[in-house]
Amino acid sequence: MARIQIPIDALTSRLNLGSRLEGVRSQSLSTRFANLRPISEFLNLSRLSKPANFGEAQSRVNYNLGYFSSNYVAVGIMLLIYSLLTNLTLLFDIVFVGLGLFAVKKLDGRDLELGFARATTSQLYTGLFVIAVPLFIWANPISSALWLVGATGVSILGHASFMDKPIDTAFSEEAV
Repeated sequence: MARIQIPIDALTSRLNLGSRLEGVRSQSLSTRFANLRPISEFLNLSRLSKPANFGEAQSRVNYNLGYFSSNYVAVGIMLLIYSLLTNLTLLFDIVFVGLGLFAVKKLDGRDLELGFARATTSQLYTGLFVIAVPLFIWANPISSALWLVGATGVSILGHASFMDKPIDTAFSEEAV
């Protein structure tokens, strides 16, 4: 049976994702949020319009992903926080594992002595693993991750495709 070859490069080259991700990796956090656009500009209802065709929608997405990139990261972070606050079991498990790893690391390789029992670091890691993994599976992180990807994609791509470019950029593109 022949394998189906999907040209990922051809799909992602239209949105110029490679160079966009290069810029994200090379920036610090303060530089990343330095160009955060004001909320009045980000949610300017007078610039919302339906694109005439797919080419115009693609042009708007290319422009807005670069222009509002910090705002879109902030939207993604807010949706992540909302996702964790609505799935408290997953949030508890993440905090439990984080605090458990911190507490075991704080022992500096020594055994934990409780007076009536003694536990080595490997026993503590095993206990943490035995408690955290079933709790993690029960928290259903896959549905949270899929919801997060879908909600982020719909909100960001929806905003980017319906938000019209500023008039000065539209005229500068036509002149070329």
